[in-house]
Amino acid sequence: MSYTIEGNTGTWEIVVGLEVHAQVISKSKLFSGASTLFGGEPNSHVSLIDAGFPGMLPVINQACVEQAVRTGLGLKARINLESRFDRKNYFYADLPTGYQISQFEHPIIGTGVVQIELSDGSTRDIGITRLHLEQDAGKLMHDQDPKRSFVDLNRAGVALMEIVSEPDIRSPEEAGAYVRKLRQILRYLGTCDGNMEEGSMRADVNVSVRKSASEPFRTRCEIKNVNSIRFVMQAIEIEAARQIEIWESGGEVDQETRLFDPHKGETRSLRSKEDAHDYRYFPDPDLLPLVVEQAWVDELERGLPELPDDKRDRFIKQYGIPRYDASVLVAEQAIADYYEEVAKGRDARLAANWVTGDLFGALNRTGRSIQDSPISAQALGGMLDLMADKTINGKIAKEVFEDMLETGDSAADIVERKGLKQVTDTGAIDAAVADVLARNADKVEEYRGGKDRLFGFFVGQVMKAMAGKANPAIVNEALKKVL
Repeated sequence: MSYTIEGNTGTWEIVVGLEVHAQVISKSKLFSGASTLFGGEPNSHVSLIDAGFPGMLPVINQACVEQAVRTGLGLKARINLESRFDRKNYFYADLPTGYQISQFEHPIIGTGVVQIELSDGSTRDIGITRLHLEQDAGKLMHDQDPKRSFVDLNRAGVALMEIVSEPDIRSPEEAGAYVRKLRQILRYLGTCDGNMEEGSMRADVNVSVRKSASEPFRTRCEIKNVNSIRFVMQAIEIEAARQIEIWESGGEVDQETRLFDPHKGETRSLRSKEDAHDYRYFPDPDLLPLVVEQAWVDELERGLPELPDDKRDRFIKQYGIPRYDASVLVAEQAIADYYEEVAKGRDARLAANWVTGDLFGALNRTGRSIQDSPISAQALGGMLDLMADKTINGKIAKEVFEDMLETGDSAADIVERKGLKQVTDTGAIDAAVADVLARNADKVEEYRGGKDRLFGFFVGQVMKAMAGKANPAIVNEALKKVL
């Protein structure tokens, strides 16, 4: 799906590449044994290594390396059996050592690909350039004192995976779809929790514009630390419009780092963009090259969970549900597991309709997630069983479902308590049909005179007379027989 922005001199194409920083799920930091738990008292999860004390030597955390390799496999990327850690030198108050241990020329993960789905049903492949491991910095706190800033080093040294995309993204929608898909894959793998509001996943957004796809790339600007998918999309749109205005007025876009202010709806200059040589990268003398064996990589690959695209394709094939429904149901591992438990041995399409319709609607209304759903998968399955054996019909099921939400009772108990069992007694239904037709003799004549659409009226009247408990199929059959 092509996406362009209209300027004063015609249309412009957006070119976007994303650098996503994903905090690795591990109990301890990348090069120290300090805890990675979120929300501790300031500076309570800090080792001597994190604090940059002289003479402290980093020791690589194997669990973090394993998480990076598993992520690389999930991104269908090349795993580099030998990689290297470098020092990226810059001075900032929350970086006690004066350098960040990162990977530059020799990352642990090479090229890969992420397939995104767009709102029109089309798919696109977004290339992955690399994934490298690096330390996070600490956090500056400016709101504690009117004259001073404070430093919290709890986050310093926490392992990050920086996942760099190719400049393949061409619209805000594609950028949003890419971050969502990346987050989904990481959560399925259990390598990052994807909580953008806690800062465990954030994006640097590189934006440039050009007049057409045949034109070389123009100067890009990097928007740092965008912490929500919505803000990523907004920042792209706003920054692209800013650059187009500069180019069209005869100016030049400067390569620089910018910040996005969602309240003012603007990007602001932070600093001129550094090049790699400004950071004086060099191999970290305290760390040997990182060497992993292919047999270990193969073992990790065998242990990977079923990933979202594979699960979606299996749902379509195994359960016969539409691609859109399957995509919605695999959005989160917990949702997929819930659906499978409901669908197993039952009408899988009906199960998908109830989960994505009534259940999702109820969860949205009450602000709950699937994990704390008031109706368990087993309970919803029990209600579908009552529909399958004709104990209740679709209309009664809606009433039962609402009662289940409020009380937590099983569908069978609610049907028994409220006397909602569907009437399948043909004698009672025949009597109700005869009564309705007798009271609407004029409409019976009209129907027999060719007004076929009145049949629905008769069905409705019979169902109303029987308080919605009659079996609709038997009602239809009884009416056809008499009419």
